This record gives sequence, C-alpha cells and structure tokens, in this order.
Amino acid sequence: MSSWEIPVCKTDLHFHGSSRTSSRRRRTPTNYLEISQPTFHNSIFLPKLSTSSISTKSKIIVNSYSADNPTNTLEQQPPVHSCKWKWRDYSIRYQQCGDTGPALVLVHGFGANSDHWRKNLPVLGISHRVYSIDLIGYGYSDKPNPRNFGLTSFYTFDTWASQLNDFCNEVVKDEAFFICNSIGGLVGLQAAIMEPQICKGVMLINISLRMLHIKKQPPLGRPLIKGFQSLLRNTGLGKLFFRTVATPQSVRNILCQCYNDTSQVTEELVEKILLPGLEPGAVDVFLEFICYSDGPLPEELLPLVKCPVLIAWGDKDPWEPIELGRAYG
Repeated sequence: MSSWEIPVCKTDLHFHGSSRTSSRRRRTPTNYLEISQPTFHNSIFLPKLSTSSISTKSKIIVNSYSADNPTNTLEQQPPVHSCKWKWRDYSIRYQQCGDTGPALVLVHGFGANSDHWRKNLPVLGISHRVYSIDLIGYGYSDKPNPRNFGLTSFYTFDTWASQLNDFCNEVVKDEAFFICNSIGGLVGLQAAIMEPQICKGVMLINISLRMLHIKKQPPLGRPLIKGFQSLLRNTGLGKLFFRTVATPQSVRNILCQCYNDTSQVTEELVEKILLPGLEPGAVDVFLEFICYSDGPLPEELLPLVKCPVLIAWGDKDPWEPIELGRAYG
C-alpha cells in the first residue's frame, strides 16, 4: 500500500469490524466500529465518522509548509501545518491538516514521530481535521531526563495517554477518533479508558502486542531480564548499544526488515526517523522505554474500552505476524 508510512502496513490490511468489498451496512460486535460504505483515498482506509464538540483554551505556535502530494488523489489537498503546544511546561510538536469534518488524531509508534504520517496527513485532511502528535520523548517534542523523576517512571502509557487526552481538550477542542500504530495503540486504548468522553473510536494498526513484556516471559527468566535491563540503563553499555543503532545504515537495515516493500525505505524516511533520535536526551528516553517491561498489555486494555475499536493488520508483518493479530481481534 503505497501511501502508508507505517512499517508493518506495507501490504494488504485486514480489518476486524469492516469489509473491504461490501457497501452494505453490517451488524458488528459492540466493541467494533460499524462502517458504512468504506472509502479509500490513495490506498488509505477512511471510515465515515462523526463527532460532537467539546471546548477549552490553548496557546499554539504554528508554522506552515507544503506536504508532498501522494499520487492518484484527485481532490485538492490542504496544507500541513507544523505547530508547537505547551504541555505541563514541555514543548510538544504536532502537525495539523484540514479544517472540516471529524477530528482524527494520529499516534505514532516506538522510535517514530508525527513525520511518519506525512503521506497520510494531506489525504486525510481533504475531509477531516487531522492531527499527528509527537509523544513526549519522541520526535521534536521535549525529552525530559527520566532520572529526574526518581523512582517514579515517567515514560509510561499513563503519561502518554494523559498527553493525548489533554491534547484533545486543549488543541483539538473536540472529541476525536484515535488512529494508532504499534505502541501508539496502547496509548490510544489507555487514553480512551482514562477519559472515555473524549474518544469516539480507536483504530489500531498493527498494535504492539508487547511480546517482551515481563508477564510473557518464563518465570525463571524474569530475573535475568530485569538484570539485563538494569545493565543497559545504568552502565555505559546502553549508550554504546544506542550508538550502534543510531546510524543511517542501522536505521535503514531495521526499516528494511519491517517494510515488505523495501523501495519505500528512502533516504527521506531514514532521515525522518534518525534525526529526532540524535536530539539531546533521546538516548535516555530510548533506554528507558526498552527497559520498560511492566505496564498494561493490549489484551488487558481492550475489554475496558467503551468506544468502538477497529483492528487492522498488515498480512506480511515480520515481527508480530497476522496470526497474532487475528487472535487479538
């Protein structure tokens, strides 16, 4: 699918709760989005959605730029704006496109940022108000040192979910649909649980199943895992490891593993992923998260969500195969 910039969605997407071929309205389980006449623009799945308003105040700095136009799109595409938002005294970067229709908030995965949605923003913006956000610690948002918080973990799904809900209240000023990839899926689910009045529905695109979570490891191996994580976090080994992966060639190699269509792994994409990872503080965030093997599992969050959920999976995901996605669905 040429227009997705999500590593695991480079081939056919499979949907629970919608049909790619039938325009008849279907009855679906309560916890799924019911879709009438699915619409596709440039290989992007666009459910027909509706929202109602909530309001608050915020202060925003906006810079505009022109997005690349994906091919085969007939409608005039609106411009994409790069913006800053102040959240808890931290600077948060986000991007916005479109000024009409339902609000969509795009949430990236581990090691990514809002630029990962750069091909989707102008297309979705034709008929939606679309926002993509850099979660705190990623992209060009601030990266506070996790050690400044003592024994309290800062980079958790609770933190990011609070950021997402506050973003909807202060910037979007409306209820929104969350479209989430990888660990962003857990952020979206957690946010929907914490403040259910904000989220109208969640689309999970290859949500991370957290296969390295401590609960999914053999009991005898858990102390070893904790010890290795402590070694990475508290010695020079972790920063040495980061230096080996934070290079153009290493990033390209990793992307080529998870992109089925490796022609999509361009110099532009490598740069979009790598450069924010070289920002001050990025190494500490990286090590903190790869050592974060606690917190919720996606299968624990899903039953607690009150809004509809749509699950999509690339059928050639090499890391978490579609069979796992079907089981989760």
